[in-house]
Amino acid sequence: MEIPLTARGQEVLHNIVEAYIASGEPVASRTIARSRADQLSAASIRNVMADLDEEGYLSQPHTSAGRVPTEKAFRSYVESLGMRRLVTAEIDRLRFELGKLDSVDQRIEFTSRMLTERTRGVGIAAAIPRSNPALERLELVSLSDNRVLMVVMTRDHQVRNRVVLLDRALSTSDLESIKNYVNRNFEGWALEHVRRELATRLSHAEATYDEVLSKLTLLYAKGLLDVGPMPEIHMDGASNLVVLDLHLTKEKLRELFRALEEKKRVLDLLDRFLEQPLGEVGVHVGLAEIHPAMRELSLIGLPVKLDGGLSAVIAVLGPIRMDYARVMSTVRHIGQAFLDA
Repeated sequence: MEIPLTARGQEVLHNIVEAYIASGEPVASRTIARSRADQLSAASIRNVMADLDEEGYLSQPHTSAGRVPTEKAFRSYVESLGMRRLVTAEIDRLRFELGKLDSVDQRIEFTSRMLTERTRGVGIAAAIPRSNPALERLELVSLSDNRVLMVVMTRDHQVRNRVVLLDRALSTSDLESIKNYVNRNFEGWALEHVRRELATRLSHAEATYDEVLSKLTLLYAKGLLDVGPMPEIHMDGASNLVVLDLHLTKEKLRELFRALEEKKRVLDLLDRFLEQPLGEVGVHVGLAEIHPAMRELSLIGLPVKLDGGLSAVIAVLGPIRMDYARVMSTVRHIGQAFLDA
């Protein structure tokens, strides 16, 4: 059972997080002592930091270095934050600009651009159809040139067909195994839940050692069971990630950009917000489960409901060291303007 932080422990922890956001360097006890008004000694702060280290809130990259806050520390810090208010005139201007746009797609594009301009992060906005029938049966048919016909039968008596082009060929036997795996494990599940569960299973290390799951990954990356109306997704500001100190090699940075180019990957990022209460800002610190290169990134998002059975998510992807209070407030207020327009 985890022991709750004391008031002093929480204060010191949040002081450390703020200092780390500002500098990007390990934080020493002397730095915190100088920044506090209560004259708490560096020795006392070192004792508090040692306790925080044991509880998993801090890490120490080198023996003689200061401490670095962990994802757990950032989550504690985010939970303590309130919302800043944007100037009313600015919100009214956003509503006016959005109100001039005729289509959902135009509003989505405008919103992602505004998020990027105001946060200098990666602005993401998506309108997602929420039709979510249950799976009856999946059929897979091999075609020429590495193409596969996916036939999805659902319990609303609909049949949905889609042809996908794979990066490498799968044999008829491979497709049979994948089909049997999906039908055996997920018959009767809502398609959205099937996709989310598959993402979880495929993200686990042991999936790489399972022959069926390894080959299923190829189809999942191309939108397995992602049938029906396609979501509208716009993302701006990915180039802002280049200037961040993400401790990535050039190859890992390229992998990150390739991941963000995959609509499926972006939907996986946004899916985590769809089950939280409408209009409530959510924060996910550290995204290594989506892609290893996203370990030092955080995602702040807000779900809203639109007319015509659409859900929308607006979000900002940025460094784990971002100004959370400012970005959270920006996401909330732009989301409100988007909804009111």
